[in-house]
Amino acid sequence: MSATAVRIPHDSRPSTPARERGRRRLRPARERAFWPLLLPALVLYTALFVAPSLYGVWVSLHRWPGPGAEMSWRGLRNYTSLLRNDAFLSSFGNTLVLAVGGGAAVFTVTFLAMTVLRQTRGRAFIRSVVFLPMIISAIAVGAAVGFLLNPDGAVNGLLGAVGIEGPPWLGPDLVFRCVIGGLVWSSTGFYIALMMSAVDSIPPHLYEDAHLAGATKWEQFRYITLPLTWDVFSVAAVLWVVNSLKVFEIVLAFTTGGTPGNPPLEARTVAVQQYITVSGGNTVPDLGQGAAMGVYVVLVTVVLILLIRRITRRDRVELS
Repeated sequence: MSATAVRIPHDSRPSTPARERGRRRLRPARERAFWPLLLPALVLYTALFVAPSLYGVWVSLHRWPGPGAEMSWRGLRNYTSLLRNDAFLSSFGNTLVLAVGGGAAVFTVTFLAMTVLRQTRGRAFIRSVVFLPMIISAIAVGAAVGFLLNPDGAVNGLLGAVGIEGPPWLGPDLVFRCVIGGLVWSSTGFYIALMMSAVDSIPPHLYEDAHLAGATKWEQFRYITLPLTWDVFSVAAVLWVVNSLKVFEIVLAFTTGGTPGNPPLEARTVAVQQYITVSGGNTVPDLGQGAAMGVYVVLVTVVLILLIRRITRRDRVELS
């Protein structure tokens, strides 16, 4: 038997040093293309966000009644005076209660919905229904809830029909709790839709295996649903914090019902107090102090976001 010669083709690729030289030649070309593409977005971001933010910090160091009036330098006195301002401290405390207590209520309902809706018939329709309040104007939601809960409203009317005297929902002891309830009702649908989109991506066979192993609904949620949706929950928690620290319209509509006047102190958030400060309310407008409130909110937002990211940090769970 004659041997068949097998010819091994010569590797036509360039040597390693040659490839490295080629990469080095391409890198400057990529860098030259990077900045022309990034520059327009960077200019717009600087002009529309960075510059106004820095100007707001500059305004917070002055006393300024508004355009047309002269600024007077105050330095840090706007910040220190807010720490002695009872209205600001009350609104700041309300905002933190809203962020923490309202967030706990929103995600408790969301987690329950994730457990129940996963195998419920018509879950797409139910998901659309619970999302509906999110697309309604916050002013409309606040006004509607305020009309329902006023002393002569539908809620007290129904309670009176069964012989129960309705409590003063809009009184100082309950008004802010009612505001939180209205906000939770109008916002929860968004977070349910967000979290359920992550639940839909979990392979059904994981739940089937867990069911065959005798796992309860709670155990399936704890060991399957929550770990595999944790990244989305972390993002949702950040979104809630950012949105809750800016709550404004629903409070204004809920407490005033479209009539002139300021919301009661017990129902104010920082955003509402800031609006009263810069619009004047019953006093002279003070845009410098309003800007200082905004800086405080930004600092608190950053701290809370870092805290949430720290608490929710864990290894990514991936399916093999």
